Amino acid sequence: MVHGAYDSFELINNCPTKIDAVESYGSKLLVGCSDGSLRIYGPDSSIADQSPPFDSLALRKKPYALERTVAWFSKKALLSMKVLESRGLLLSLSESIAFHRLPNFETIVVIAKAKGANVYSWDDRRGFLCFARQKRVSIFRHDGRGFLEVKEFGVPDTVKSISWSGENICVGVRKDYMILNATNGALSEVFSSGKIAPPLVVPLPSGELILGKENIGVLVDQNGKLVQAGRICWSEAPIAVVIQKPYAIALSPRRVEIRVLHDACHLIKSNNAIVVASNNSVYGLFPVPLGAQIVQLTASGEFEEALTLCKLLPPKDADLRAARERLIHTRYAHYLFENGCYEEAMEHFLASQVDITYVLSLYPSIVLPKTTTIPKPEKLMDLSPDDSSGLSDDLETLLPQPSESDENAAFEFKKTSHNTLMALIKYLQKKGYNIVEKAAAEGMEEVVLDAIGDNFTSARSKKSNKRHDNVPINSAARDMAAILDTALLQALLLTGQPSAALELLNGLNYCDVKICEELLQNGNHYAALLELYKSNSMHRESLRLLHQLVEESKRNQSHAGEFGPEAIVEYLKGRYLELMLAMNENRISANLQNEMVQISLSEVLEWYSELSAQQMWDEKAYSPTRKKLLSALESISGYNPEALLEHLPPDALFEEHAILFGKMNQHELALSLYVHKLHVPELALAYCDRVYDSAVHRLPVKSCGNLYLTLLQIYLNPPKTTKYFENSIMNLASSPNTSTQKVSSVASLKSKVGRKKIASIEGAEDMRIGPSNTDTTIEESSEEGGSTVMFDQVLDLLSRRWDRINGAYALKILPRETKLQNLLPFLGPLVKKSSEAYRNSSVIKSLRQTENLQPKQVKDELYNQRKATVKISRDSTCSLCDKKIGTSVFAIYPNGKTLVHFVCFRDSQNKKGVTRGSLLKKR
Repeated sequence: MVHGAYDSFELINNCPTKIDAVESYGSKLLVGCSDGSLRIYGPDSSIADQSPPFDSLALRKKPYALERTVAWFSKKALLSMKVLESRGLLLSLSESIAFHRLPNFETIVVIAKAKGANVYSWDDRRGFLCFARQKRVSIFRHDGRGFLEVKEFGVPDTVKSISWSGENICVGVRKDYMILNATNGALSEVFSSGKIAPPLVVPLPSGELILGKENIGVLVDQNGKLVQAGRICWSEAPIAVVIQKPYAIALSPRRVEIRVLHDACHLIKSNNAIVVASNNSVYGLFPVPLGAQIVQLTASGEFEEALTLCKLLPPKDADLRAARERLIHTRYAHYLFENGCYEEAMEHFLASQVDITYVLSLYPSIVLPKTTTIPKPEKLMDLSPDDSSGLSDDLETLLPQPSESDENAAFEFKKTSHNTLMALIKYLQKKGYNIVEKAAAEGMEEVVLDAIGDNFTSARSKKSNKRHDNVPINSAARDMAAILDTALLQALLLTGQPSAALELLNGLNYCDVKICEELLQNGNHYAALLELYKSNSMHRESLRLLHQLVEESKRNQSHAGEFGPEAIVEYLKGRYLELMLAMNENRISANLQNEMVQISLSEVLEWYSELSAQQMWDEKAYSPTRKKLLSALESISGYNPEALLEHLPPDALFEEHAILFGKMNQHELALSLYVHKLHVPELALAYCDRVYDSAVHRLPVKSCGNLYLTLLQIYLNPPKTTKYFENSIMNLASSPNTSTQKVSSVASLKSKVGRKKIASIEGAEDMRIGPSNTDTTIEESSEEGGSTVMFDQVLDLLSRRWDRINGAYALKILPRETKLQNLLPFLGPLVKKSSEAYRNSSVIKSLRQTENLQPKQVKDELYNQRKATVKISRDSTCSLCDKKIGTSVFAIYPNGKTLVHFVCFRDSQNKKGVTRGSLLKKR
């Protein structure tokens, strides 16, 4: 459908001389006339502007007035002009090719060899010009000062169209297109242009070409090879084509494809518009804003084109673009749904990101649980009746049959037809993953918060009880998950897929118990009803239903093959252990824990054997039982990992292998499995983190970090570590103690599990695998024929766990060709931390030295005081008796200067003592 992509506006009216060529230069128009003059037009300043905000380099949407005329610009009529903005030149083609300096239009060079040229092409990036005259194609190069001839080649006939195609040239000769090698002149044919239309070569901004073939434009690459789904159709063969994304505008002898303009002769592209010239007038085709075009297309039902235009909105309008795309997808979905294209409609509902309640409101027969957190959807447009063929038996029995008089009932019946429900199922399954993941994450967060608070006991009970109706009502994510799973279960049953409904209930689900219970009971889907009770831990209801079914089977044998007394025994086996383990792991003995793991393992091995026999085994497939087994292997500590390894197949169930090897401290084997068998390095890193966190409190940090070095060595030596793992597995499988316990013997394992008296597993104590030596250095050289180093994973590990890795050792084992720049995320924080540690050590050392020096200084001072010398001469006298000291014994006072006889000093001390005593008596 036609919509307004461009607005036509007459820029020049009644030019006095016939227009031969037209070109835009900024906001000006250059008009080459038949009298050889060049007329320069500019926006008429006296008239109001109808353009968007002013841009000095863009054409204005207003009438243009003549500013100046360059007489005798060319001797003959101009064939074409082109402004070379990057070089400030104007190229003109008349009797020859000339170049003029802008903005004065003075001629600076005329290529004499181009006399008689009829077509040319300019490569602005390289400054190369190619042109054709008669049967010759010449190539010139602009070196900044002038033009130098590069090559000249001959062609079979006169060239009618020419364009650069990468490094080569595409030419239209006679009725054929050819690629001319610009180096050696070799020609290679592409295809014919048709019987009527002359060749037309149009370059695209992407480097591809449009080649005209009658009224079709064929897209080819630079070598002339067809581009897939690349063609444009016009009403008639065009004379000229210009490209302005997202449109190709074609000029035909009678019209322009976008806007009908009679007698148009010339078509060129400016910075912001398309310029179309007739003999005496010039028109500007100004693009309608994309937003307005999108609104037009959406209103007219051209949704695909509207979505294409949305992708062209500028990045700064990303939010606006996303909002418009969602609205268009929603309207397109309704349009498709009304016209019976249900699956396509659901794809657009997915893209619109509307809530599932919005889509489910199209299905009145689907009963939804009532919630307070999910808002009601907006009212949807009325839908027309659609085809109701192909309904299943279940649908016909569960839905009310329409009557001719009841038009509303017929409308509802048709709306919930088999096709619509199948489309809904696919939609809900695609939406389900993210919604259920959010609900599960929300539940886990609640348990953690409760565990941190005072209600730790209640948190444990919530964790062991999986009933979703006990969840707080204000859980939006789980309410949405309940709506999704409840609707999906109903759709599966209405389309006759009870096995798929049973599979849904087997896994993690949030089905509303009340709604689904009634639906399953009415449809006699007892196996699915049992799974509904199980998934919500409604064991009393499960056992009551089983008892009822067993009693009925005894009376009328209706369910004898499916529900016998063994069904009750099978239901109870393991459930008691799981409940006890969830309440208190320490209350369960190691043998009982081992028994529970054995039960899960036997079920997984049976499932694996069935899929392997059908050649449908996928290592990334996770049944509910396998998920339970993996969880048990991770969380339970009382089982015997060596014994369980005997029963695992050596070429499958690698994640189970890895967990068991981890329990046995065979870290290198576990990491090799995560990396080389499961191909999930994130699991390997998580494994290292888990071991590190559990050991860092009881072992030196340096020893804990050795595990990361082991992972680093595994990345650096894939062949060696893979071979090491395979040899270890083969040794384990060929052990004499395990020769009678092959992996395929699932029956023997199940028979052990079924014993009333739980016995220890035979051979569990006979096999021992030594602890992994994480300090072992793996050689850097890779084996011949092996895979390359996993360098991306090496850099990722170093950058994310730099603080847990021995930096010096890591650098030692890295390949010599490792670039230092790639190690910046690792070395940067490592060097910074090392520098900080060095500075801190220096400060501590200085403080300790200062602390040690303080008492030493006191001692030195005392020593200096004690080693003072006094010189006694013959003139030295006693300060008490004034007699010479001579050779008598003397004493010196603390000031180091006062000398006395020792006898005088003693007598003076005695006198002081007597005086002090007499004073005390007087008191």
